[in-house]
Amino acid sequence: MGHSDSEKYASDLDNQSPIGATPAIEDIELGEGGLKRSLKGRHMQMIAIGGSIGAGLFVGSGSALSSGGPASLVIDFIIIGFMLLLTVNALGELAALYPVAGSFYNYSIRFIDPAWGFAMGWNYAMNWLIVLPFELTTAGITIAFWTDPQNTGTPSINVGVWITVFLVSVVVVNIFGVRGYGEVEFVLGLIKVTAIIGFIILGVIIDCGGVPTDSRGYIGAHYWHEPGAFRNGFKGFCSVFVTASFAFGGTELVGLAAAEAANPRKTIPKATKQVFWRITLFYVISLFLLGLIVPSDNDNLSQASGGNTRYSPFVLSFQLAGIKALPSIFNAVITLSVLSVANSCTFAATRTIQALCARGMGPSIGARVDSKGRPYVVLIVTLLFGCLAYINEAKDGSTIFTWLLSISGLSNFFTWGSICFAHIRFRKAWAMNGRTTDDLPFAAMFGVIGSWIGLALNILCLVAQFYVALFPIGGSPDAEAFFEAYLAAPVVIAFFIGYKLYYRQWTLGVKLSEIEIDEGRREVDLDAFRAEMDAERAEKASWPFWKRAWDFWM
Repeated sequence: MGHSDSEKYASDLDNQSPIGATPAIEDIELGEGGLKRSLKGRHMQMIAIGGSIGAGLFVGSGSALSSGGPASLVIDFIIIGFMLLLTVNALGELAALYPVAGSFYNYSIRFIDPAWGFAMGWNYAMNWLIVLPFELTTAGITIAFWTDPQNTGTPSINVGVWITVFLVSVVVVNIFGVRGYGEVEFVLGLIKVTAIIGFIILGVIIDCGGVPTDSRGYIGAHYWHEPGAFRNGFKGFCSVFVTASFAFGGTELVGLAAAEAANPRKTIPKATKQVFWRITLFYVISLFLLGLIVPSDNDNLSQASGGNTRYSPFVLSFQLAGIKALPSIFNAVITLSVLSVANSCTFAATRTIQALCARGMGPSIGARVDSKGRPYVVLIVTLLFGCLAYINEAKDGSTIFTWLLSISGLSNFFTWGSICFAHIRFRKAWAMNGRTTDDLPFAAMFGVIGSWIGLALNILCLVAQFYVALFPIGGSPDAEAFFEAYLAAPVVIAFFIGYKLYYRQWTLGVKLSEIEIDEGRREVDLDAFRAEMDAERAEKASWPFWKRAWDFWM
């Protein structure tokens, strides 16, 4: 793609139309008043490692342990983790090549179908818009660990006060634009990583009976035998998938941040590889240890949801071991983690909606970006959505909030499955143009086969959740319970069909032969780029085996 083409793609957003098989992808962070490329390598890697670790892991894993047992907890998180590893690799390949704003939905528009991309874009945006007030509420409730130590239900300081404090904090962070987001995520990510590593070390000590205040002594795998490795049979096993998907939600943010990365060709591959260690170390190992030191039949676990951190299995593990100070310290970590996710919610929602509006799939006013690289119109709207957190203060607020959250329940599976399928379609178009993986700045570690497996696992998870929604644990089929669990599916379908009807676009899918595969790339001189890649590969080929292995995984 020549200089004139690059300028063409970056200059005039108003001329874009969502109609057509393969609309041009805009690298809209270019030019005056565009998004800024302020995210450095350390920001990208910390976003990949700890960006979305929050209440889903620290609190939600408790209810999952209660409903499925320790074996279901670990197995389901391994399955979802493996699926995410495949998905993020596919995303990393696309994002390193096309570091464009609104990457996920853009790839769906370009390689699957414009209507599906439209549905995925707004599905993803709505997910984060709704999760933001949920996280603010959760952060407020975590404070009740100290303000209502007896769990009377009437904390000394109203939760609404803390919601206001945390909402103002998110506003302040966003005043500093993407650099503020990156720095906050870097610091909070370090805190989360340190806390989990500390828990893993202490968990081993507790399990081996090394805590003097723990009357249980050596525990070993006792809780896997009594009360047992599995609970509630196959339903219990399936029910853990949604908890796992919520806990892993946000892993794909590294791809969304590509448009604002200073050097995506270098930073995206490194950040993508970090996901393996995040999944293995922070989720699988910590949850395995959790199942060893906390019995799955503990009555408190069934109440572990949202911001009820007093029922967090991590906090319970310290209390059961008789350790006095750590429950409060870890609760503080959970509070900071939830704020981190609220920060990520704002980033994800604003960048996705801004990109949708820039492409003509939303109000044009939403595409505006100020001189500091902040999509200020969408940012104001997103932060106003944070005020929905106050709904919980109303008498029937929790019911309304439950229905709002149900819209985002399956959002992650649709997003991840679409990424995998877009990668599969991209590779076909890439090959049709005579290109090979040697022409890619980063090739997915598991190739197209990995994306097929990832797509299949996403579909299986949707089927498993459909089963649990239809036949809930301990209950009979109920329409209200079903739609609370599965409402996201008809919402996505409504977006898809609505686009088709509005634009009278009756064809399904895009023609791969019509895709301009070099649109949206930052590399202008493709020959020079290929020469640079060949030189890098030649250098790596001369490295010793251990260094090549390190580079593959790190």
